[in-house]
Amino acid sequence: MKTKMKFRQNQRGFTLIEIMVALAVLTILLAIAVPSFQAMIKNSQIRNAAESVSNGLAKARAEAINRNTTVAFALGAGTSWSITQVSDGTVIESRASKEGSGDVTLTAVDSANVAATAVTFNSLGSIVGISPVAKVDFTATGADMDLRVTIGAGGKTQVCDPNLTAGSSPRAC
Repeated sequence: MKTKMKFRQNQRGFTLIEIMVALAVLTILLAIAVPSFQAMIKNSQIRNAAESVSNGLAKARAEAINRNTTVAFALGAGTSWSITQVSDGTVIESRASKEGSGDVTLTAVDSANVAATAVTFNSLGSIVGISPVAKVDFTATGADMDLRVTIGAGGKTQVCDPNLTAGSSPRAC
């Protein structure tokens, strides 16, 4: 008895060559995309750190006005900061460095470009004290942008891009 073998004329599936070509294309696309993705993550960390410091400064100023007392904003290690009531040392709020911006480096200076770490606000929301922080620069290795937080004499903060020419963009410092 002879058995008849039937072969399907229309086979389904992928050949080994088709799978290898698809993997090669995927590998090339990933090799191109990964560096851009890493830069995007670093840029996001810089933005996160700059916005955090800007918001912390605004919160310190608002707390000084609301509490009708002197409040200090102090930068710590990395990108950490704290807001403290000066009269009794009560910590109002703080932020740890690891909260979304661990790879970011910040440099804070006063109006004479001398290193500074704190700003104190009086009950009217104005800056008081000697050599308060006037600007904070944020950088990260592998990022393609830098940001700066500037603090005006009245205590108003602005996040801007120090690499843009003044007047060329609303984001320029």
